[in-house]
Amino acid sequence: MTDPLAQPLRLPCGAQLPNRLCKAAMTEGLGDAQLRATERHVRLYRAWSEGGCGLHITGNVMIDRHVIERPGNVAIDTRHPPSVDAQARARLKAWSAAGTVGGNGLWMQISHAGRQSPRYATRQPVGPSAVQLKLMGNYARPRALSEDEILALVQRFADAATIARDTGFTGVQVHGAHGYLLSSFLSPVTNQRTDAWGGSLANRARFLLETVHAVRKAVGRDFPVSVKLNSDDFRKGGFSSADCLDVVQLLNGENLDLLEISGGNYEQPRLLGMSGRDDDAVQVRPSTKVREAYFLDYAAAIRKVATMPMMVTGGFRTRAGMEAALATGDTDMIGLGRPLCTHPDAPRRLLAREIDELPAFESRLHLRPRGLLSPASPWLLPKMLNVLGAQGWYYQQMDRIADGRAPQLSRGVLRSFVRYWWNDLSKAAKLRR
Repeated sequence: MTDPLAQPLRLPCGAQLPNRLCKAAMTEGLGDAQLRATERHVRLYRAWSEGGCGLHITGNVMIDRHVIERPGNVAIDTRHPPSVDAQARARLKAWSAAGTVGGNGLWMQISHAGRQSPRYATRQPVGPSAVQLKLMGNYARPRALSEDEILALVQRFADAATIARDTGFTGVQVHGAHGYLLSSFLSPVTNQRTDAWGGSLANRARFLLETVHAVRKAVGRDFPVSVKLNSDDFRKGGFSSADCLDVVQLLNGENLDLLEISGGNYEQPRLLGMSGRDDDAVQVRPSTKVREAYFLDYAAAIRKVATMPMMVTGGFRTRAGMEAALATGDTDMIGLGRPLCTHPDAPRRLLAREIDELPAFESRLHLRPRGLLSPASPWLLPKMLNVLGAQGWYYQQMDRIADGRAPQLSRGVLRSFVRYWWNDLSKAAKLRR
């Protein structure tokens, strides 16, 4: 019997992926004090590459070393020579070599944190408008970018893509989701500009479209270029599922090789299967709540207008769910994340039919299963403690693999939350800006 998950996928640019499983982007936080790749990237990505996925996408590689998603990001900032010198490129080459030993593709996700750069990791956050992210007091009011700065950032995305290609990465993904800079331009909540970069959806999408166009021009027609896009921000008045369909139609003309569908942002972390403030949230369809993959219902609508291959990330755990998603044609690739933090060999075992289900530790990573301290609490603080604690727990497992150690699966959420903040603050103190 033909295994749907094991089938190769030929991309529009001519490249071929060996199977339909992808390790989606997860921020690693393994960079050094100058935001360069390290031996820990090499160890982690070698383990993942040997794990069986046909494609791996790195975590955020930032194009601005002063506005980062977290300490330990890798940055390719062409204004800062140490970010792009011979030593920095050699480190990137070591990373890409280790991350492709299994015969898979390895794409660099290029990104700008925008307003979602925490106080301890940024000099000054920037965004389309001066709309502050009010989340536990951790984010400063951003400065609105000028048009000249926007155009310069478009070029820096293209420059980073060129360096990714030249250092052995086999593709790039432009991060246009989850509330980071390109995503924030798409949302009417965070983009309140009245010039050519705000107002209508066509104007709000201009930064993303110009970036994708510049990246494609820089890397050529035979190099994979992808975009990660929200199906919905799930915020009242924000980037909606209807907006997404219109942006996808605009992206159809940009020669994309893969469109990854996700959703949410820091205010509404639906990418992690959780919600934020109830008074700010868009209600999710009942059918979506019971689906194994969070965004598959949205992908079905997007598939009707998208002309490029698609990938859905978020929530896939069973072979049956993955095969059903491929059978409908609503997705061409299955994006996996958290299960690979604890079991990097799970994709290989899934393809070998040794297992039919991936580990799902997130089902037990909470302060309390029910009540006011649970992820479903009506209060924002316990919600965020659950989100960040679970996220920190997975970061710790990645750290252990990067250090050549086995994951440790017994720590609780509160301890993980404390360790997460301590590690990031310690790294922030050592940053060389």
